Amino acid sequence: MLAKTSELRAREIVNIIDGRKLGFPTDLEIEPQTGRILAIVAPEPGRSFRLFGRGGEIVIPWEKIKKIGLDVILVELPEQVEAGSYLDLS
Repeated sequence: MLAKTSELRAREIVNIIDGRKLGFPTDLEIEPQTGRILAIVAPEPGRSFRLFGRGGEIVIPWEKIKKIGLDVILVELPEQVEAGSYLDLS
């Protein structure tokens, strides 16, 4: 499925490990030589907008993206799980 960057920005990022919503993409990291997308960038939880600069953001490597749906981007980020926020059934 092809998507424009403007369409990606309208899809909420959700961590599949604990179901936590991580916000909406604000930027992409692209390899200049190949045009390949390396990562998507989202604001750190609790920060939806920064007027100047790029502080407080989560960089999500492309390999951590599990599914891009019509209205959500599912990612697997164990490092973004808050302690005690999910039940381990293994």
